[in-house]
Amino acid sequence: MKQNTLLKLITAAALSTTVGLAQAGAVDALKKFNNDADGISGSFSQTVKSKKKTQTTQGTFQILRPGLFKWQYNSPYKQTIVGDGKTIWLHDADLNQVTKSAQNQAIGDSPAAILSNKTALDSSYTLKEDGSSGGIDYVLATPKKNNAGYQFIRIGFKGDTLAAMQLKDSFGNQTTINFSGLNTKPNLSRGAFKFTPPKGADVVSN
Repeated sequence: MKQNTLLKLITAAALSTTVGLAQAGAVDALKKFNNDADGISGSFSQTVKSKKKTQTTQGTFQILRPGLFKWQYNSPYKQTIVGDGKTIWLHDADLNQVTKSAQNQAIGDSPAAILSNKTALDSSYTLKEDGSSGGIDYVLATPKKNNAGYQFIRIGFKGDTLAAMQLKDSFGNQTTINFSGLNTKPNLSRGAFKFTPPKGADVVSN
């Protein structure tokens, strides 16, 4: 389903925020930024390839630690996913439907756990240098548990700037996310991550 797929992809984006200074080595930089970064914002272009189709979406995101994020798809459809620390809200504008899930249950050991918990990177993933391609240096993050939902995640950056992310989930779907316009010191407040279902929306609990 579209909603479940997008929920997985927003959690994937959380791991991308841990990318940092490449001069220290990709893995060391990843860990350093994971420890230091409290927020990030920017734009993204995301392509998902499955056995049946390829779909590209575009939008913006905001992250504020601990545990807050907003992922907005603007094209070709409008959809918003908000994590307020306790609940993940997914609003599908076309359907005027909101799906709500407990954030700790929905995230588990997925990359979004790294967003909410700075220690989750080392506890849930094995990290190693994974070479360079097209001027982008990569770190390979392999989940320690077989039920994590992802076979692997590759995080890529140019210099000290996050550039790309590649993922392969347990169903074989491959996702590529390209980032732009990143701000690692956004002026964000906790109130920006409060979500109220629109009037008339159908609210469904997962």
